[in-house]
Amino acid sequence: MPVPALAAFPTNTLLFASITHPKLYTPAPNYPSTTSSSSSSHNLLSFRHHSSSSAHVTRVTAAPVEYAPPAPDSHLGLEVARLTALKSTLSGKPSLEDRIRVIDDDPKVKDFFHSNSAVFSRIAASLSLTKYELYLLKCVVAAGQGHVITSGIFEAEFASPRGSLKSALYALVDIIDKWDENGMGDVGFGRKLHILPLERKDVVALQDLLKTLANVDKFYNCIGGIIGYQVMVLKLLSQSSFDKLSEHWSQNVNETMQRKIMEIYPPTGLDLSQNKEYAFEAALWGVEGLPDLGEIYPLGGSADRLGLVDHDTGECLPAAMLPYCGRTLLEGLIRDLQAREFLYYKLYGKQCVTPVAIMTSSAKKNHKRITALCEKLQWFGRGKSNFRLFEQPLVPAVTAEDGQWIVTKPFAPLCKPGGHGVIWKLAYDNGVFHWFYNHGRKGITIRQVSNVVAATDVTLLALAGIGMRHGKKLGFASCRRNLGATEGINVLVERKNFDGKWAYGLSCIEYTEFEKFGINEGPLYLNSAQSEFPANTNILYVDLHAAELVGSRNDESSLPGMVLNVKKPIVYTDQFGIRHSVPGGRLECTMQNIADNFLNTYSSRCFKGVEDELDTFVVYNERKRVTSSAKKKRKGTDKSLHQTPEGSLLDIMRNAYDLLTQSGVKIPKIESNIKYADSGPPYLIFLHPALGPLWDVTKQKFHGGSISNGSELQVEVSEFLWSDVQLNGSLIIVAENVMGSTKIDEHGETILQYGHRCGRCKLQSVKVQNKGIDWTNEDNIYWKHDVQRVEELRIILHGNAEFEAANVTLQGSHVFEVPNGYKLKITQGNQGIVSQLHPIDNKMMDMGSWFWRYRIKGKNIELELVDLLK
Repeated sequence: MPVPALAAFPTNTLLFASITHPKLYTPAPNYPSTTSSSSSSHNLLSFRHHSSSSAHVTRVTAAPVEYAPPAPDSHLGLEVARLTALKSTLSGKPSLEDRIRVIDDDPKVKDFFHSNSAVFSRIAASLSLTKYELYLLKCVVAAGQGHVITSGIFEAEFASPRGSLKSALYALVDIIDKWDENGMGDVGFGRKLHILPLERKDVVALQDLLKTLANVDKFYNCIGGIIGYQVMVLKLLSQSSFDKLSEHWSQNVNETMQRKIMEIYPPTGLDLSQNKEYAFEAALWGVEGLPDLGEIYPLGGSADRLGLVDHDTGECLPAAMLPYCGRTLLEGLIRDLQAREFLYYKLYGKQCVTPVAIMTSSAKKNHKRITALCEKLQWFGRGKSNFRLFEQPLVPAVTAEDGQWIVTKPFAPLCKPGGHGVIWKLAYDNGVFHWFYNHGRKGITIRQVSNVVAATDVTLLALAGIGMRHGKKLGFASCRRNLGATEGINVLVERKNFDGKWAYGLSCIEYTEFEKFGINEGPLYLNSAQSEFPANTNILYVDLHAAELVGSRNDESSLPGMVLNVKKPIVYTDQFGIRHSVPGGRLECTMQNIADNFLNTYSSRCFKGVEDELDTFVVYNERKRVTSSAKKKRKGTDKSLHQTPEGSLLDIMRNAYDLLTQSGVKIPKIESNIKYADSGPPYLIFLHPALGPLWDVTKQKFHGGSISNGSELQVEVSEFLWSDVQLNGSLIIVAENVMGSTKIDEHGETILQYGHRCGRCKLQSVKVQNKGIDWTNEDNIYWKHDVQRVEELRIILHGNAEFEAANVTLQGSHVFEVPNGYKLKITQGNQGIVSQLHPIDNKMMDMGSWFWRYRIKGKNIELELVDLLK
């Protein structure tokens, strides 16, 4: 087996050693080479560092890697010490009654109840609290967040028909009166309140608060529930840059203090764009292994940067509902998955349905909307039993100044999803791992919904294929990263532990953590715009058993990569409609940092070939075939299209250009994004992934021809032939049965049968000429594929309908709608176009009058067009 080509990242190192000053940078001597021998042909994954003449070595020297708590006399320091002690005491009390007694003894709780007895009296008058619910409210108070409760009571009291200003004045008069009568003792929180039940809306808000608190307390039980959540928030707020460095890979303080040296290198691995033969072989492993694979989609994020709104209701929408290229982003994920399953069917003649687990949240009604979409689309013809939706808890957002929970209205702390890193513990808590096992799965692939190119060509299949074939625990799909990009990085970690052993593995660092880690971005080479470290794309292969072991741990390692990013303001609107913007954040976990649990340990330092043996690995591909995200709304006339739907659409067009030009189709090349910032893309080409999804398959369905600038091509059919087609205008081909037809199974569910009664289309020596898209229309939204056309050629295939056109010029607007069970042939006659509509022979109803036969030949897939009429 030949050794695969490797991504050529230089040997720049980032070293954290034990000296005294965290900001001291010194030149490093020549570092021992980590280049592995290329003679080890048995290593299917051979990783190497490549040096270049322009490569430099950077060594960052820092103080010993250990946790340094905040100054004990500071406010945060005192709070951390107090809450840590309380958490420790609570952890030793298994029963609820014992924990209640502990929380009742907390000075802050005692003082709060003494000063605010009326608060709880009013709550008790409104609804009956269980012991656990009362305990949760007391935990909020003990955590220093009593304002979450008192603001609800007082604001509810003042919010009367008299108006907020009058209410405030009446309240002030009431306070003054009681001051005069009783002295200072009854002023402020201690003043007498009327013990009246809360209004219905406030009761609902309080019930919602209790649900949120219960979710936080139960999910974060591994770090101490509500109290532990606040401890972690305050610790992260108080840590210096170097303190955070020591915490990032820690499972607990003791382990962190054992670490002496940690170095970070740019990782190297298989470059799929360079070693295409090996890449395709790995992709075939991925296809072969589909019956052992599951899929997980982390869709719980709030996606505030998209600014997505329901035009009918005005409600904010989650990213999964973004209408992209004619369908929601979630539909795009399933469409890509079904294309891989269709390829499996064409190769092996067997139906393969991958179980899909989706992590949702209640943010922006995320869970309800995703469930409703799946139901509306009849679970995509996959059966409800092949889906598992599990909802992540929302967590309180805090101010950057002192960690106080932000409150938006009575009893309503501002809550947001706790990051995609909660997925592992949440999956374990909800039985998702066992659900996958019951479906016979061993590994999973993960991609984020906003990344619209992750399944392009070999990337995802090769990643999974390598992971399964070589028994890896985790794999990353990565690519080049532009300097200054708001993206995390993949790194190779080398660490010496206190016991003298050395640990190695691949991991990630979020871009928000660069400063805390002392990472100064350097170019890949002199004058390069690309970073020396590759991009973390959150495209993962993960071994199920390995992930389950992490998710099942009852400590903070089950919540990898905990961070508190307070660099961006939190924007919210209070109950009076006033808009606020405050520095703050919430405790987040990073999904990809589960890799920190998979470091391999060696008795001595490894200089050669260590990455061959690691449980973690990375593969590279061209950036446009790995990551291009539609995650933020373009601002006005902003020329930058990075991470916008407009920018990701251009990358889809670039991929279409690469694919079609390899098939001999002449097409204008796409230039830089800046050229299209005001005009939109030069053309629109949308090819259904089931045409491949591997490009080596798709290319065999396209031969020659041309697509002119300003044209539009949409092919929604898998059984398709394009031979010498010249397109100047709009050509839209849509089949109802792209990959097969549906049936109702014994459980009453709609199931897609791959390869059964597909629509088919052949175009041979055809010229298509029409005015196409009206590119001057200001209402066009190209990334939605919502455009106005002057003329078009549209082919609609119902059921198993077939369309063939040969040696013909189709000029102007035409719509050919072919009914189920019929074939329509278009040819050129003396008087113009000749149409022939014939019923399909009954013997050919299921397989069609022609079809593509797929065969694996060596390390390739060869297609043969089988025409049953010849």
